[in-house]
This record gives sequence, structure tokens and C-alpha cells, in this order.
Amino acid sequence: MAKPRRKDDPSEKAMEYSKFYGGKVGFAPKVPVRSLNDFSIWYTPGVAAVSKAIQADPELSFEYTGRWNTVAIVTDGTRVLGLGNIGPEGAMPVMEGKALIYNYLGGVNAIPLPVRVGDEEELISFVKALEPSLGGVNLEDIESPKCFEVLERLRSEMSIPVWHDDQQGTAGVILAALFNALELTGRELKGTRIVFLGTGAANMAAEKLLKEAGADPKDITMVDSKGILHAEREDMDQLSLRNKWKYQVAIETNGDRRTGRLRDALAGADVLVAASAQGPDVVKRDDIMAMKGRAIAFFLANPVPEMLPPDAVAAGAEIVATGRSDYPNQVNNSLLFPAIFRGALDVRAKTITDRMVIDAAHELADFDKERKGISKTHILPTMVEWEVYVRVATAVGQSAIKEGQARKSLSRKEALHHAALMIRHARTTMGVLRRSGVIPGPPA
Repeated sequence: MAKPRRKDDPSEKAMEYSKFYGGKVGFAPKVPVRSLNDFSIWYTPGVAAVSKAIQADPELSFEYTGRWNTVAIVTDGTRVLGLGNIGPEGAMPVMEGKALIYNYLGGVNAIPLPVRVGDEEELISFVKALEPSLGGVNLEDIESPKCFEVLERLRSEMSIPVWHDDQQGTAGVILAALFNALELTGRELKGTRIVFLGTGAANMAAEKLLKEAGADPKDITMVDSKGILHAEREDMDQLSLRNKWKYQVAIETNGDRRTGRLRDALAGADVLVAASAQGPDVVKRDDIMAMKGRAIAFFLANPVPEMLPPDAVAAGAEIVATGRSDYPNQVNNSLLFPAIFRGALDVRAKTITDRMVIDAAHELADFDKERKGISKTHILPTMVEWEVYVRVATAVGQSAIKEGQARKSLSRKEALHHAALMIRHARTTMGVLRRSGVIPGPPA
């Protein structure tokens, strides 16, 4: 017999509220309509002058239209949350939620676009065709290894930022959390032994980003469902053909050439980053007990982490994080993606580089250290600290300018002001709409 849901169960509320509101996001005018004459400005005949100007110089589309602040959230629905391949229709509620977070926390106009496509080539073609109408693209919930090929191709073939949040976003927030966890436990990134459980989009991207940030790949060990990844593993020939990214990681990591299972990898390790299967018993107490003293363990599977934090602490872990908000230390990409795109859009960036993500991670990690300090149960800010998004957006924009990836140059002071203006406007708009009843309260 199915267990009855509590009245305060988020799943129950999500079902009821989604039906009540008929979606999470919508479109509203930005310009005033005061009389019939205004239509001659916003539409015909006045609009023709704007169109002709953009025809002569397509870059003006960033100045005269909403393109500069518009992002498409694109998915094929092949790997949605922990639900798997549920199709584009099933993915729509998640993409709408993402669009809401983009708008409220980043002041970004985000359009959810789940699409039905046959393969990666069709998906790539679809996204490329959207470029004239967008300031950036957020790829979301695309199965591995397809997601690696799609991101790699689109980043190289488009002149606007293309971002895969399951890869770059999760990797960035993992790096930020590690910066502070390592500081609290007296370590540095270089020389720290790190074990990744799971070789999906998140951990593969995290391995790459940590390496770019200064970690030695030889100190990193990757573990998948078959055990430790190493250069002599029997499936290496197959990996070289069907997953070149995983093959390369197998070649460059695991300097000790360890073999075996998770516990063999964790023997003497400093850090565990798990982004694999639903828990709570994927990682065992004995696994954590095999790690070095003052161990750091991130359990990022949602909604149920690979190991429950109290069990990990009881087994000896000093700093424990999950992807959930009801445990200390939430490591969630929502702390980064709204600000990453706010900063990239503000300077009209052409791409989002690894350096920009690393700078964002540093800013995210530094925020609480400067404000109220970090502790083993508080290594990152939370989503309610909206000022952090302003800071991270500014860091990203300044990084893009330094790397020569910005169409528009802003001083740090100008960038801070503009990011704060955009995010504050989004939050104020939400307040006005709620108070006026345009957005009604949810059903009782």
C-alpha cells in the first residue's frame, strides 16, 4: 500500500500548484502602451527603421532588442534529474523551474525549450538555428556521453555563450565548495587526493575544472559502476570508440594505478565527490572510514544522497555536503548559473570559458568568508543571499573582459551596479506582481 503524502509534501504541492498556475513563467511587456500611436513606434511603421539598422549591422541586435538578456534552456529530455529519459514533455516542468530561477536570482529572461530530436546532430542544428534570437544557451538534462559532444561542438561553432549546467554549473559549485572545505581542513587543491564516484556529466566536468584550477590529475581517481577507472582496464578499447572523454580521463588520472572498487579508491583519500546513483546506501560507513583523517565528502545525488550526512559524520567525515537544502552545506548549481549568465550577458560575452567558471567559483567561495565566516557546516552561501549573485556576476564579466571574450567593456564598479540593478529589478517585479494580485497566492 502506497504511503500517504504529508500535507506539506513538496511533491503534493508541486502537483496542485502547477495545475493552479498553469506554468511557472510567462512574458510581460517592457515598454509602455499609452495610446494607439505607440503601436506605430513599437510596430509598424516605426519598427522598420530598427530592422534596417540591424540588417546593416547584426551586432546592433544586442542593443535594440531583448536578445542581450535572453537565454534558451534547451533539453531533449534524455536525462532529467534522477528520472532518466522521460521525454521533452516530461522535462518541461523542470525547464520552467530553471527559467524561474534564472529570472528571480539573475534577472535573466530564460525561455524553456524542450525539443524532440533524433540525435546529437539534429540537436546541434536546432540550437545553432536559434543563435540570432539569443544572448546565450543553457543546455540541460542531456544524456552522457551525448552531452559532451553537443557542448563541445556548440561552444566552438557559435559566437554566444553555450553552457551545460549539468557539466559546468555543477563542476563550478563543487570547486567553490572544495576551496572552502580544503581551507577548513588545512589542505590545498594541489596535493590533495580526490575520488570521484560516478563518471557522468557532473563529475567528468568537475575533474576537468579541478585540473584547470590546479589539481594534479594523478591525484584524482574516478570510479564508475565497473570499479576504478585506469588505463589498463579491459573496456578501454570500447571507451576509446564510444566515449573519448572518459577514455582520456582514464589515461590522465589515477597516478597510483589503483584497481578494484570504491573502497580501494578511498583508502587514504582526502576527498570524496559522489554524483552517482540514488542513496542512501550507495556509499557505506566502511568506505568513509577508509579515508584519511579530516575527510571531506560530498553526496550530490538528488533527491536521496548516496549516503545520509549523519552516517558519514559518524563514520569520521569532518565536512559533509549534499545537493539538498534540508542538510547543511548545499552544493547546488543554482548558486552559480543565474550569476554566470548575468555576468556573461552584461558584457555580451562570446563564450563562457573554464577560467570564467573558476573565477566565479572563487568569488562564490569568498563571499561568506568575507561576510560572516565559514565553518564545517557552512561552506557556501545559500540561495536567499541574493547579493552573492551580484558579486559572482561581476567576477564573470570582468573575467570575460580579461580573456578577450567580451563585446562590451565595463569597469568593476559599472558591472556591480548593472548586475545589482538587473537582479533587484527582477525581485522588485515579483513583489509588485504579488502585492497587486497579478500573481495570486497559491491555493489553500
